Amino acid sequence: MDALRLLLARDDDKSPAEILLDLLSDPFSSQVQQDSIWAALGSSLAITAGIAVCFSFLRPYNSVVYAPKLKHADDKHAPPPLGNGVFAWVVPLWTTSEQDVVNLVGMDAAIFMRFTRMCRNIFVVLSVLGCAMLIPINWVNCAPPDPVWLYRITPKNVWGSPHWATVVFAYLLTIIVCGFLWWNYRKVTQMRLRYMQSDEYQQSLHARTLMLYDIPKNMSSDEGIARIIDNIAPNSSFSRTAVARDVKVLPDLIAQHGSTVRKLEKVLAIYLKDPNNLPAERPKCPPSKKDPSYGTYPKGQKLDAIEYLTQRIKFLELEIKDVRQRVDKRGSMPYGFASYADIAEAHAIGYACRKKKPHGATIKLAPRPSDVIWDNMPLSSSTRKTRRLWNNLWIAILTLLWIAPNAMIAIFLVNLANLGNLWPAFDNSLKTNRQVWSVVQGIASPALMSLVYLVLPIIFRRMSIKAGDQTKTGRERHVVGKLYTFFVFNNLIIFSIFSAIWSFTTTVIKNTNNGTDAWQAFQDANIGFTLFISLCNVSPFWITWLLQRQLGAAVDLAQLWALIYSFVMRKFSSPTPRELIELTAPPSFDYASYYNYFLYYATIAICFAAIQPLVLPAAAMYFCIDVALKKYLLLYIFVTKTESGGMFWRILFNRFLFGAILSHLVVFLIVWVRGDPNHLHAYAVAPLPFLMIGFKFFCARTFDDKIHYFATRYSGTQRAEAGFDVKEQSQRNDRLAARFGHPALYKPLITPMVHAKAQNLLASIYQGRLSDGRSAGLDDSLTVSGYSDTYSYAMDNMSSGKAGKLSPAVPGFEVVPESRLDFEFYKNRDEFAADHGGGELFGRHADMTRPGTPGTMGSGGDPLGSRPGTPVGGMGFGGASGGGGNNNPRRQYTDASSAYASPAYPGQPFFNGASASASPYASDMPTRSRSPMIYSHANESGANLVAGAAGMAVSTPGYPGIPSTSSMVRERGVEGA
Repeated sequence: MDALRLLLARDDDKSPAEILLDLLSDPFSSQVQQDSIWAALGSSLAITAGIAVCFSFLRPYNSVVYAPKLKHADDKHAPPPLGNGVFAWVVPLWTTSEQDVVNLVGMDAAIFMRFTRMCRNIFVVLSVLGCAMLIPINWVNCAPPDPVWLYRITPKNVWGSPHWATVVFAYLLTIIVCGFLWWNYRKVTQMRLRYMQSDEYQQSLHARTLMLYDIPKNMSSDEGIARIIDNIAPNSSFSRTAVARDVKVLPDLIAQHGSTVRKLEKVLAIYLKDPNNLPAERPKCPPSKKDPSYGTYPKGQKLDAIEYLTQRIKFLELEIKDVRQRVDKRGSMPYGFASYADIAEAHAIGYACRKKKPHGATIKLAPRPSDVIWDNMPLSSSTRKTRRLWNNLWIAILTLLWIAPNAMIAIFLVNLANLGNLWPAFDNSLKTNRQVWSVVQGIASPALMSLVYLVLPIIFRRMSIKAGDQTKTGRERHVVGKLYTFFVFNNLIIFSIFSAIWSFTTTVIKNTNNGTDAWQAFQDANIGFTLFISLCNVSPFWITWLLQRQLGAAVDLAQLWALIYSFVMRKFSSPTPRELIELTAPPSFDYASYYNYFLYYATIAICFAAIQPLVLPAAAMYFCIDVALKKYLLLYIFVTKTESGGMFWRILFNRFLFGAILSHLVVFLIVWVRGDPNHLHAYAVAPLPFLMIGFKFFCARTFDDKIHYFATRYSGTQRAEAGFDVKEQSQRNDRLAARFGHPALYKPLITPMVHAKAQNLLASIYQGRLSDGRSAGLDDSLTVSGYSDTYSYAMDNMSSGKAGKLSPAVPGFEVVPESRLDFEFYKNRDEFAADHGGGELFGRHADMTRPGTPGTMGSGGDPLGSRPGTPVGGMGFGGASGGGGNNNPRRQYTDASSAYASPAYPGQPFFNGASASASPYASDMPTRSRSPMIYSHANESGANLVAGAAGMAVSTPGYPGIPSTSSMVRERGVEGA
């Protein structure tokens, strides 16, 4: 503080420290300086229109990027067909209704579109009112008139009674925002009711299942779960219960296995990039630190990558097999599930337990099995609270610490001349190479900020998982809240008032340095006036900033980053077959980031509406354009990674209310500084924040229970109407533990993929042997002793299938021909579908049940069917049996609802589009008849010329020039000695 006073007191030539202080006094001035609103408007609209036109011409010729869901979605979820006309994509956007969006894309996408339309409607109405009321009054009553017309339409120089218009506008804004929020809250409630009445929800297991956690040790059993529920609902019907089992290190082993397989694939892709010209030296890699024998390797030694990784995979498969065999011999975990025959009964019990904790346990409606973050389920309540506290603390620290880097970026990267003023050597370089540094200046700041905003959601997601979030959709909602707080604090509040706070602080320091009393100096600095002037001065920036947001929407439509990434991956690297397949998959929609952006834009517009009315039409124009563009993206390009059923609405509602309350505080500041001397205007505005809080509780009480619960009461009459037989059969068929068991119990292990062009070299470069694929040799241990038959059922399902189409020369590799490097053939394999909608858009509903139908979704499908994860029809190798040598006869049920057909081509499973296996990983058969049947004809030599040929002879371990596994071990032992 003393150093700051000395610097402020100096009157001679400014030193670098004084220059830095001057820059810090208003670090964002370079960003605020804009050439013209008209230039920003014209350039934004022109570039957006240009990108849209280019997209219209490119779209018909690049459907993999611009309409992947047309190819991959099943008939039920396929979006409306698109013609080849330039603007053929516009018509379906107008003709597709909200209910169509729910059916085709899901509730989360429909809620997102409803929220976007609500923002558009709010700002269109506010634009008309704000511009019609505030601009004329501020223009006429500006005294003295400001020469800059943008400042003349602000209340900067408006005094006294004209500010009654500002007060009236604040009330109208509140009424409009509350009206739209209430209307849409009501509509969302109706959408949720229709969603819960849909066949898909009614047939899903999670809809009638309760999740219990924090179960005490003495109640951690199937019977204990039933007793806990009986404390709340003693007259409830019989429920199927399943307590979780301790899987110990199994998830970590499976993660290590997947990572090792991908490393091996990458090594082979690079080494076999040109099969006719192999590198002279075989690839090397260091041993894994998680390898139990890591300590036996000499420090710094690198091993033959192919040999080491294959042996590492084999070891992990055997270890996984061993742990899976013994899983039910371990102890139970403090969480479990209880399923009921009737959805209404399950929801009524969940409603009754919402504020109670019988025996200390928490009872909630169960999420989808794919939505559960299993690693966090065993955490105790105290552990979650502690982690949540530390998580919030670290996020608060990160938010505060970002102020300094944000200011430095605004000072130096946005205007490199500021850096030259402090650094003479750089100033000389800046003057010598102006063109080079001008390019750097134009790219550095946007690139760095884009990188930060790309990484920030990832950081918050990982922190939320560490904090103990139990579901992925709950984690995403928390990420929305944390991102919104970060953006509003750093990019809105600090950006807008930093210079005012700095000016106020320096003024107080100067006055106290001159002998003025500290409290008197504080009053003389007039913090309210300083903040008001700062907000007025920065307001034009937000107009141009919102106008330029159109470019981001256009870039999303053009999928420029996807095109660039795909081009770079294919041309400048050696992608594995798995990576090439993933490039053709529809990407997942980042709801957290987009919701944060929309809430942030809306908060800016609402907060500055009373100061700079032109922000309202700028925001309205953005949402008007983005409503159409985002609808296309959701219909044809993006998929929902994990469906929440529309549960984002509440956090959106609360953040919008918070933005409105911030706007009330801004209006209060305006009328306090420029209004009636007796502050009558300010007192008139003061009730608004409290009215908004009351409105929030009113909506919560009116709608929240209807949104969350299908029913809040359940009687014996309803139980009788449900029917005893259906209940008994559904309980027998649900296999609750198989559905809600830890995925590590039944998740298939992935097999290394190799391109078909290199298959003939596998035998010569590979020595050793992997197990026959993802089942990890479980066919010799199909029974598991333990607490219930459902776990052995899950294990049976997991082990029922054999290897996919492995290499005929070397076991354990999956050979992929060029024509099959497409997501279409793998969309129902969990290793690919997990990040691209979970297979639900592609005809695989892992959570659906059909009570009373054996062999269908309720009972788990066909345990003798093809191996989980096998590509459709195999990979084009092998004989007529397909399925990688699995010649077990298939069971064919005679149930009328299971219209099984004979295979259309060798290796095709018998399939009913309405059925699926109980294991979420058990079926890969696409349900759309138009694909991939078109690929079942003969194609390219890599796929068919060796179909009937004998396997290639495999050399003995002493293949010339290649060290055998035993010799490698001996060499390691000698070096270690």
